Amino acid sequence: MGYDKSDELAINTIRVLAIDATIKSNSGHPGAPMGMAPVAHVLWKKFMTFNPKNPDWLNRDRFVLSNGHACMLQYTMLHLYKYAISMDDMKTFRQVDSILPGHPEAHDTPGIEVTTGPLGQGFANAVGLAIAQAHTGAVFNKPGFELVNNHTYMFFGDGCAMEGIASEAASTAGHLKLGNLIAIYDDNHISIDGDTKCAFTEDVSKRFEAYGWHVQHVEDGDHDLEGIEKAIQKAKDVTDKPSMIKLTTTIGFGSKLQGTGGVHGNPLKKDDAAQVKEKFGFDPEKSFVVPQEVYDTYAEHAAKGAAAEEEWNKLFEKYSSEHKTEAADLKRRLSKQLPEGWQEKLPVYSPKDPAIASRKLSETVLEKIHDVIPELLSGSADLTGSNNTRWKQAVDFQPPDLGIGEWSGRYLRYGVREHSMAGIMNGISAYGTLIPAGGTFLNFVSYAAGAVRLSSLSHQRVIYVATHDSIGLGEDGPTHQPIETLAHFRALPNMMVWRPADGNECSAAYYVALTSTGTPSILALTRQNLPQLEGSTIEKASKGGYVALEDKEAKITLVSTGSEVSICLEAVKYLAENHQIKARVVSMPCTEVFDAQSKEYKLSVIPDGIASLSVEVMSTLGWEKYSHEQFGLNRFGASGPYLEVYKKFEFTPEGISKRAKATVEFWSDVKPLRSPVNRAFQQLI
Repeated sequence: MGYDKSDELAINTIRVLAIDATIKSNSGHPGAPMGMAPVAHVLWKKFMTFNPKNPDWLNRDRFVLSNGHACMLQYTMLHLYKYAISMDDMKTFRQVDSILPGHPEAHDTPGIEVTTGPLGQGFANAVGLAIAQAHTGAVFNKPGFELVNNHTYMFFGDGCAMEGIASEAASTAGHLKLGNLIAIYDDNHISIDGDTKCAFTEDVSKRFEAYGWHVQHVEDGDHDLEGIEKAIQKAKDVTDKPSMIKLTTTIGFGSKLQGTGGVHGNPLKKDDAAQVKEKFGFDPEKSFVVPQEVYDTYAEHAAKGAAAEEEWNKLFEKYSSEHKTEAADLKRRLSKQLPEGWQEKLPVYSPKDPAIASRKLSETVLEKIHDVIPELLSGSADLTGSNNTRWKQAVDFQPPDLGIGEWSGRYLRYGVREHSMAGIMNGISAYGTLIPAGGTFLNFVSYAAGAVRLSSLSHQRVIYVATHDSIGLGEDGPTHQPIETLAHFRALPNMMVWRPADGNECSAAYYVALTSTGTPSILALTRQNLPQLEGSTIEKASKGGYVALEDKEAKITLVSTGSEVSICLEAVKYLAENHQIKARVVSMPCTEVFDAQSKEYKLSVIPDGIASLSVEVMSTLGWEKYSHEQFGLNRFGASGPYLEVYKKFEFTPEGISKRAKATVEFWSDVKPLRSPVNRAFQQLI
């Protein structure tokens, strides 16, 4: 194996750079980078294949830092390997507009694969990356052409090991026998509260063995480079299960505070930094120093990665001549372009078509498009029959030896693991060859909120199929009936929340979700049947909001979503017959998409000079942006047949009409009456 003074110098350089960057920013976590520098050095130099000049090369090995507070370790490795991170960048760690934020963000920093930080998220992302590799290899590899065979390597710490999402994801990975996934557990016994014996005394190795992982232990992670190398090689040799290497390290190795919580979340004191540098052979008076020998050591391995990509490109060129269809498909996927004409498969409806639950409408879309969008990977958190996320001829993604699926399968059984499902989907999306869709009840998307938030932050094209969207699910009652959920997720930047009112709107939701390459989507879908609307089209709904029923003499606009739109249309008739009030109806399937339209368009939908009332069986929070008055549900629901529950809360033509009449009467004296859209626009500027 052969380790010498040059390896020691490289490892200590990693440690010292982490110290310097955290001291300069007066913020950060030097301890984990100092403790994990040896394993990072061995892994990146001896095992990982990548090309710093092309961070997006498909067959590169993926590295995920789930304990994202240790990000200076990853940033340092990227700098030393000459990714596009300069020494000046290193000096701006954790500063405004730096490409080195306080935790890894995929869209900020070259070489960062996934956005991590909240503990355990990266663990789930790594499982997703491994799933995507296994599937992509099964689809595109041919005899003599092993195009896709990369590994995913992931570091995680005690905090990740405590988080539930990591346990969920580890269980999934063990079941799926993901032999391409190698996790290294930083067993340093320290969390923010101090020694983990205060809260975390389980045997992590035994837990992972029970999950079905191959487990090893390297007892001296501070010095035993050969032991680390042997363990990683053995993990690579195990191809029928994921591997976890428990690596016992000393957090803050070399510091006066090594092995304590004092080096977990605080920069070293200057005197401590000075003695560490002196101990490691560096000048205590100098900062951000990298010996040329270290750059040269890593440049040699980087050159091997560049050569590997060059060989891969030659292989792909030959592959393209022998497997033209597959090569063209892979190129298209990597460019994030959808197949030409795919949208023609989207189902179109008219009022003559029967009333159908939007969860079934979603199933019809998947049935129609799965053949023409082969990168679509669907799944569900143990609710396949309720979410309707599986097309009839779907094959499960499973280890072939189980006899219940194939690696090339496109339906993923996530089990009752909503949170890890979302985190795994982020990893699948990040791989670059698949578009993941995953289902659960809308109420339980809240279980997955941490990962859903990172979908938005990291610009992943993932689709959350969220059924049983309201009190309309009925008898299961308030524990399952989402009230606040849409307000929460509508508040997320870069998140499209769709609540379609009929079949055309459901098709529009999928159209926009699939064509928006950097924005995730939540599709809130009904259990109960919905009629097909007279005024809906895919084109109109794709603008996020449109006029479903117009009346130039209307005194009020009813703005609604999902199952309440058809009730509003009934309310229009009731208003005219019983109160002599004419009304118009706006369907607003996605507020974020509507907000992106021009001011002129938005004012044509919700115009000046007319009162407006929003109607949705959810929290009214946020609806003041689109209506003068709001009719919603600012309390928990009730258990019972859904029509009776709607009646209890007066979400009926009569109940809506009563509130519409009061709204008209209250706002009739306001001259001129400004549209909420106009008001919101003025507040914005």
